[in-house]
Amino acid sequence: MKQESIPKEGSKVKIQSYKHDGSIHRVWSETTILKGTNHVVIGGNNRTLVTESDGRTWITREPAIVYFHSEYWFNVICMFREDGVYYYCNLSSPFVHDQEALKYIDYDLDIKVYPDGNYHLLDEDEYKLHKERMKYSADIDLILRRNVDILQSWIEQKKGPFAPDFINVWHQRFNRVVNKK
Repeated sequence: MKQESIPKEGSKVKIQSYKHDGSIHRVWSETTILKGTNHVVIGGNNRTLVTESDGRTWITREPAIVYFHSEYWFNVICMFREDGVYYYCNLSSPFVHDQEALKYIDYDLDIKVYPDGNYHLLDEDEYKLHKERMKYSADIDLILRRNVDILQSWIEQKKGPFAPDFINVWHQRFNRVVNKK
């Protein structure tokens, strides 16, 4: 892997999601970096081309703020829809960034959070299948289970990307960046 780095504010990066076996899972063609530190990367995108592992492509439908942390095994996509903010949370490895892209390993489990605060853990069957097929270690399983608990606690406490202030600040900043063009 190439040299790790911190993405610079205002730069545009590709996001690459992998599976545990090293295969590519999904690629977002362009995300504008709004904040980049050693621990946190926050970006924004809208109508971004996404390429799936089988080559199919689609374009995101709404503006989104993405949140990655170097110490937690999840990332969060905040999607702005007409009826409110939806969150799609991927249980994943912490991110790395190199000259090519921001990268992480997707570990199947997801949590979807609705505008009313209700949430659901998704894809437990897929996790069980891939855990066996790709031989996730007991350590990985434990880390992921702990991070599901951390993520649920953040959702319930409206912490981090789930805080109303987070959404307001980063959505406004993304809109300012987009409108400068």
